[in-house]
Amino acid sequence: MAVLVTGGAGYIGSHAVASLKERGEEIVVVDNLEQGHRAAVTGGKLYVGDLRDKDFLETVFKENSIDAVIHFAANSLVGESMQNPGKYYHNNVYGTLCLLEKMIEHNVLKIVFSSTAATYGEPENVPIDEYDRTLPTNAYGETKLAMEKMMKWFDVAHGLKFVSLRYFNAAGAHESGLIGEDHNPESHLIPIVLQAALGQRPHISVFGEDYDTEDGTCIRDYIHVSDLADAHVLAVERLRTGADSSIYNLGNGQGFSVKQVIDIARLVTEREIKAVIEPRRSGDPAVLVAASNRARSELGWNPKRNKLEDIIRSAWNWHVANPQGYKGKTQE
Repeated sequence: MAVLVTGGAGYIGSHAVASLKERGEEIVVVDNLEQGHRAAVTGGKLYVGDLRDKDFLETVFKENSIDAVIHFAANSLVGESMQNPGKYYHNNVYGTLCLLEKMIEHNVLKIVFSSTAATYGEPENVPIDEYDRTLPTNAYGETKLAMEKMMKWFDVAHGLKFVSLRYFNAAGAHESGLIGEDHNPESHLIPIVLQAALGQRPHISVFGEDYDTEDGTCIRDYIHVSDLADAHVLAVERLRTGADSSIYNLGNGQGFSVKQVIDIARLVTEREIKAVIEPRRSGDPAVLVAASNRARSELGWNPKRNKLEDIIRSAWNWHVANPQGYKGKTQE
């Protein structure tokens, strides 16, 4: 039986594929290659197509014996979601509906969902707990929450069991050096800092240094992408034991400020990285850190790569080896 990984040519999805491959799983990957890269898929059978194409999905399910799905396929840029919410509802929500309907048709009743801690919005508590309110402040987080709720009702109606994993910032690269982070446009802090170290950007912008934190800059939770991938695989294993549907936060246990990230990047790269202080961005909370006690106790998730220095070093090694991203650069 195979695990279907949607969005498996993307950053986190490709690392989940690698984690499944290491465990000897049969893998089927679906990706439209809008943001993913063919070169990032290191195992399994790749189908290039869109979840909203029901005939395409039918082919995937007919040609493979699938017993579980890991769902990464979604648009994920907060700013873009506020400018074009329709794109996010159509791709994220409708795409998920098409997937769930096809799963029910083929009696595939286990799905692990790559969600986001953006479902919480402005945090009531730090660290954020799974029982805290969900009140997204952007269309991206709202669509992810809608996807979670859809899965809940498919569970009620059809017995589809899901595990939703909520987290903030994936970072780093696979220890093999074969896969890493290559987005266009890039919106994540660590690769942007490393691009500045490589001379691909004149500086790194720091949006505000007057927050109520130790150094005045925002604090965020960073998790090594391979640890995130392992959590998704553990969630599949839990569902295979007959576990009920659940939601888990994934967090590193501590947060790091923007200035800390830049300072550690300077240490790792041994490069000058110019930082320019700019005005705050609207809607940026001072501190976003997720608690992961439930994931540790119930999934048996134990992140192995907790040190920010090690996370950044793994990313730096990949960016040095792949300064323009994946070889050839075309997603196809």
